[in-house]
Amino acid sequence: MTLVLPAPAKINLNLNIIGQRDDGYHLLQSLFQIVDACDYIHLEHSDEIRFSCNHPELANDDNLVVKAAKLLKKHTGCTQGAEIFLDKQLPFGGGLGSGSSDAATTLIGLNSLWKCGLSNEELAKLGLTLGADVPIFIYGKSAWVEGIGELIEPVQIPQKYYVVVAPDCHVSTVKIFTHKRLTRDSPIIKVRLALEGHANNDCEALVRDLYPEVNEALNWLNQFTKAKLTGTGGCVFAQFDSFEDARAIVNMLPANLSGIVCKGCDTSPLITAIEDQTTGV
Repeated sequence: MTLVLPAPAKINLNLNIIGQRDDGYHLLQSLFQIVDACDYIHLEHSDEIRFSCNHPELANDDNLVVKAAKLLKKHTGCTQGAEIFLDKQLPFGGGLGSGSSDAATTLIGLNSLWKCGLSNEELAKLGLTLGADVPIFIYGKSAWVEGIGELIEPVQIPQKYYVVVAPDCHVSTVKIFTHKRLTRDSPIIKVRLALEGHANNDCEALVRDLYPEVNEALNWLNQFTKAKLTGTGGCVFAQFDSFEDARAIVNMLPANLSGIVCKGCDTSPLITAIEDQTTGV
């Protein structure tokens, strides 16, 4: 069997940082919107785990795809291997969760390919050891997320189209989350406020100051409607009611900015893909 599975991006419609634990992990509140822009993971049986990528600089053992495969193999005692190819389409280091999504798709795909039989709950626990965002992509639902990423409540978000703009810079998540100027005491809010758009990203002001390219992208997109940072960035986004409106904005992007249009999805494209490819439908 060969599987080709999507690893969708996410957008943080808000990001509240309400505290920090003694172990350094931040306590968050965030509304995660899954979108239909994706990387793709190709999986097929092999005698050992071998990994390649269309971006050679990502093809190493530090990649979360490799870590996910080795973690599942060790946890289950599986003796099989896999040939894994990552077709990287999403910006990396952009706040779209692409590395975490790649890991989640790898766990789900290999769980099926190797016939490990783990539930999504078991896969999510494994995934959390790789990154706080991995469980979101395992469950495959847009969600209200709290704690360090382990408290997940699926929600339905009115369908929108998003313009996602990628500045030409790489924002260091570690740099942002360890910075002394980062807000860590935001008031706790209810999911309703985030759904109504009355919430911001606590990382945005700091990222604007530290990365002029992000500030420029936000200023440009703010000409048309309210723009926000997703995650720790550097990608920024704005929402629109129609594909045509969003496409018109992307067509006006200046030469130093790249961007895409994507659609919000309450259910991940991965769920449909894994069902279709493993049941023959």
